Amino acid sequence: MRARPLALCGVLAALAAALLALGGILPGMVFCAPILAMGVLLPVLEELGPKAAGTAYAAVSILALLLSPSRETAFVYLFFGWYPILRPKIAALPFRALRVLARLAVCSASALLLYGLALRVLGLAEDLLASAWYFNAALLAAGNVVFLLTDSTLARLTNIWHWKLKKHLYR
Repeated sequence: MRARPLALCGVLAALAAALLALGGILPGMVFCAPILAMGVLLPVLEELGPKAAGTAYAAVSILALLLSPSRETAFVYLFFGWYPILRPKIAALPFRALRVLARLAVCSASALLLYGLALRVLGLAEDLLASAWYFNAALLAAGNVVFLLTDSTLARLTNIWHWKLKKHLYR
């Protein structure tokens, strides 16, 4: 009975890769497409566990890097797409403040690494960092707010998946 989990992973990974490809085509989808791709892979995590979800994430990341017209969309997914696998561990932390701090640390570290590498490769790091540090801080703060909203959305999607599954099983 290994065909069903493999088919689930394959179909959802293909859907996530298609969403990431659309992120490069449709204006304004650079950050929305990776969030949608994370949501698409939630059933893999919930049904098959973190190992299968990690494999699906790696496959989608490679496909996005190869096929997505927008490199930024692919790199945003590469740096943030693994978060749903880590999310249950953060949700298990005992204090709410500790959970929020952990989420903010993950977001800030990923964003700084992503855009730090991108700016170094493009040779823009010195110019951008020297001219408007307060603008960069505001962008990072806004990114953290969006990340917390994304985390909340992933939690709700996971709850909906469990509710639908229970409803289907007890029918």
